[in-house]
Amino acid sequence: MLKAVKFLAGAFLIALGVSATHQAHATEWKEHVLGDENAPVTMIEYASLTCPHCAAFHNETLPEIKEKLIDTGKLKLIFRDYPLDGVALRAAAIAQCAGDDRYFGVLGMLFKSQMTWARSEDPIGAIKEVVRFGGMTSDAVDACINDQPMIEAIVASRMKGEQEFNVSSTPSFILDGETIAGARDAEFFIEKVEDLID
Repeated sequence: MLKAVKFLAGAFLIALGVSATHQAHATEWKEHVLGDENAPVTMIEYASLTCPHCAAFHNETLPEIKEKLIDTGKLKLIFRDYPLDGVALRAAAIAQCAGDDRYFGVLGMLFKSQMTWARSEDPIGAIKEVVRFGGMTSDAVDACINDQPMIEAIVASRMKGEQEFNVSSTPSFILDGETIAGARDAEFFIEKVEDLID
């Protein structure tokens, strides 16, 4: 199974045009969790940083979910990258390299400014301008996007989502084992979580 995931990850990297040269390893890939680790309900989100519907979810829907479910200890959200293109893959690596304490802040900045950098003629240059406000230097960004183990780990996570949960689009959410494809409003998730707790 692991060999199949590595093979698929390699094929995906080639399709995205990501170089297979190995550079210094900036940091280790990991899942990031928003909320109490011991919350009774877990939701996994698969999203691409270049997906407009994912940005809308993060900018418009997630704040209410955070206020009513995450901050109250009812829900924890596990964010998993599902890059749809090479730019989203590199942006995901940059967010990972921001570190645990800045990860969701950088992720939020990238989603809020998505229309600017994702459509830029130089998207990485535009991302560098955005994440500079999160304390990341241009050299740190370059190290992240050239960190082949990080890139491979992000792709492997995407492949695992496809194999384990049949994720095929973004955003997709896994809630109580159910895969929910496409954006929904906050009320949809609030009702689902409240039903699971009752």
